[in-house]
Amino acid sequence: MYRGLRRVPKLRVSEVSYQMSDASNDESRKPGSFEDLEVFKRAYRVSLAVHRASLEFPAIEQNAIADQIRRASKSVCANIAEGFAKQSLSVAEFRRFLLMAIGSSDEMRVWARYCLDLGYIDEEMWRRWRDEYQEISKMLNGLHRKATTSKSGSVI
Repeated sequence: MYRGLRRVPKLRVSEVSYQMSDASNDESRKPGSFEDLEVFKRAYRVSLAVHRASLEFPAIEQNAIADQIRRASKSVCANIAEGFAKQSLSVAEFRRFLLMAIGSSDEMRVWARYCLDLGYIDEEMWRRWRDEYQEISKMLNGLHRKATTSKSGSVI
């Protein structure tokens, strides 16, 4: 394992820029923003962890794999947000952005394996990233299915 790798502190709830109120836990309430979506919250949390960990990679990797995993992990969040914003105008656009988010999520599983095999992250971190991105992809696939079968202009 790369000797310069420090343990990245776990994200504390207080570090997340949004707080869930009791009202946001109501399943019948439609999300008013992409930030209300559980899949966005999960993708954002893991993206922060990926970003922090990648800053500890060797200098030679900062413009290569470290930059790539930062961009791919943020792409999941950005595509969810952009698709959410466009859903009322075009369900097809929403589905397109969900597919891009799914692709970036699955891409992160590949990059995580590279990071493990190159010794930049330990097996525990790799398993957390792999499992979280696998779950995010499942959630996004479910949302995509819902968007595909929706007859109305709004999916969520």
